[in-house]
Amino acid sequence: MEKNNGKSKHYLSVFALTMMSVAVVMSLRGLPMMAKEGLTMFFYLLFAALLFLVPVSLVSAEMATGWPQSGGVYRWVKEAFGARIGFVAIWLQWLQNVIWYPVVLSFAAGALSYLFFDEALASNKFFNLLVILVVYWISTLISFKGLKTSGKLTTYGVICGTLIPGVFIIVLGILWIVLGNKAEFLSAGAVQANTFFPDFSNFNSIAFLAGIVLLFAGMEVGAVHVTEMKNPTKQFPKAIFSAMFLIIIIFTCGSLAIATVMPTGDIDLNAGIMQGFKELLHKFGINWLLPVMGLLAAFGAVGGVFGWIAGPSKGLLATAKDGDLPPFMAKTNKHGVQRNILLIQGCIVTVVSFVFLIMPNVSSAFFILSILTVAPYLVMYLLLYASAIRLRYTQPDVPRAYKLPGGKFVMWLIAGIGILAVLFAFIIGFFPPSQLEVGSPLFYVLFLAIGVLVFVLLPIIIGALKKPEWKKDADKE
Repeated sequence: MEKNNGKSKHYLSVFALTMMSVAVVMSLRGLPMMAKEGLTMFFYLLFAALLFLVPVSLVSAEMATGWPQSGGVYRWVKEAFGARIGFVAIWLQWLQNVIWYPVVLSFAAGALSYLFFDEALASNKFFNLLVILVVYWISTLISFKGLKTSGKLTTYGVICGTLIPGVFIIVLGILWIVLGNKAEFLSAGAVQANTFFPDFSNFNSIAFLAGIVLLFAGMEVGAVHVTEMKNPTKQFPKAIFSAMFLIIIIFTCGSLAIATVMPTGDIDLNAGIMQGFKELLHKFGINWLLPVMGLLAAFGAVGGVFGWIAGPSKGLLATAKDGDLPPFMAKTNKHGVQRNILLIQGCIVTVVSFVFLIMPNVSSAFFILSILTVAPYLVMYLLLYASAIRLRYTQPDVPRAYKLPGGKFVMWLIAGIGILAVLFAFIIGFFPPSQLEVGSPLFYVLFLAIGVLVFVLLPIIIGALKKPEWKKDADKE
C-alpha cells in the first residue's frame, strides 16, 4: 500500500489476483459435466487444458504486460484492429458473462438445496430462479463498494468455497480407492461404454465439449486488473500461471473423485457435485458434513460471481470512457465502480434467468445457457488470438515483460492452436447433446443461432450509431 496525494493506494498482490483468476475460471459446478463422460473425460480435459486454457494464458500474459492500460481485451484488440473491433470483443466478453451468471448461480441453488436437507429443490425451477435473482442482486450491491471489498470476498469464496471442498472431495476419492474399492468409471460396464476418445462420427455425443471448454474460459479477465498491481510486468505472469496450475489440478482430480463413486448415468449436471459429496460422505459415515459442503460450494459459486462482476464490466467502462457507448454508461460512483453498467447488467440477468421456467428441466436449462454463453465468447477468443498475432507485426518493439519465446513462429503456433480449438468447439456447440433432453432439436439450434447473431450484431449497430459528442460527454462524467 502506498500513499498518493495523501490517499492510500491499495495494490493487488500476486496471491489475490491468483485467487481472483481461479474464481473467474474454476467452479466446482463443472466437475459433474466432466465426470458424466466417464473415461472420455480425460480427452476433454486434455483438449480444454492444452488447446484452450494454456494458449489463452500465454497470450493474455504477453498482451497484458505489453499493454497494461485499463481495458483488457478491449485495449488489446483495439491496438490491433481499431476501436470498433475492440468494442465488439469486450462487448462479447461482457455479454457472455451476463448470460453466465444464471448458470453458476443455479449451481449455487443446487448446493444450497442440501443445506436445507431437501435435494428435490435442486431440480425445482422456481427455487433456482429465486436463488439466482436474490444472490445476484446482493452481489451487485456489494460490488458497488469497490474492488477492495469484492476482491476480498472473491478470495474467501475461492479458498472456502472452491479449494477446500475441491481438495476434500479429492482426498475422499483417493481414500476410497486406497481402501480397496473399485472406481465406478473403471467398472466393466463403464469401460465398455466409454473410451478415451469420444465418438467423432456422432457430433451429438460430443456436444458437451463446448460446455467443458467454457469451464476453462476467462483467464484473460484478470488482465483488467493489471494496472492495480504494484509491479504488473512481473506479478501478472506469476499470478496467471499459478492460477492455471491450480485449475488443471482441481478440475482433473475433482472430476475423477465424482466418477469414482457414481455411475455416469446417475450424475446430474446441476447438483452432481453434491451427489458426489453425498455418496462419499455416506460411505465414510460422516453424512452430517453434507449441508456444510453445500454451504461452502454455494459460497464458492458466489465468489466466482464477484470475480466476474469486477472484470468484464470494467472493460466495458473503458469503452464508454472512450466514447464507444452512450455517456450515461460511463457514470461511476464514489468508489469508481461502473454503477449504470452493473444496473443494466442486472436487468439482463433477471430476464435471462426466466429460461429456467421454459426449458424441460433444470439440467437442460443449465446446459443451453452454458452453450449460449460459450458461443459468442468463442468469437471473442478468435479476435483475441488474431490480435496477438497482428501485434507481433504492427508493434514488435513494444516492451513485453512476458513474451512467448521463439519469435513469430511460436506465436503463430500457440495462437493457431487456440484458433483451431475455438472453431471446433464453436461448431460442436450447435449439435444438441445426446446425453440430455433439450426439447426440439430445431428450437435448440435456432435459439443458439439467433442468440449468437444478436450478440454479434448489437455492438456493430451501436458502433454505427456512435456520436462524436459521446466522448466529450463521457469526459465530463
